[in-house]
Amino acid sequence: IGGHRAAHLSKGRLEPEAKLDLHGYRQEAAYRALQRFLMSAHGMGQRVVLVVTGKLAPLRECFPRWLSEAELQNLVAGISAAHARHGGDGAFYVALKKQRPR
Repeated sequence: IGGHRAAHLSKGRLEPEAKLDLHGYRQEAAYRALQRFLMSAHGMGQRVVLVVTGKLAPLRECFPRWLSEAELQNLVAGISAAHARHGGDGAFYVALKKQRPR
């Protein structure tokens, strides 16, 4: 995530438009929930969302890899660690690409 958006996010000044909390999910269910969440957010034209994985959770390690999967890589513009007020090390901001006109 770059530019003014990154600066506002890093200082906690920009609120994510939606949030997904993956605490308590197993890996397979978490991946499916992430897919649905990001596809829905992108479809609604949202640009920055928050995904909470947990600080020490195995999901945190899988998360960047999941975003590079074919189903999601076309939706995601970038990711960055969340500000402390949004979950800090246990959460990520995900910037979504603009929708293409049909």
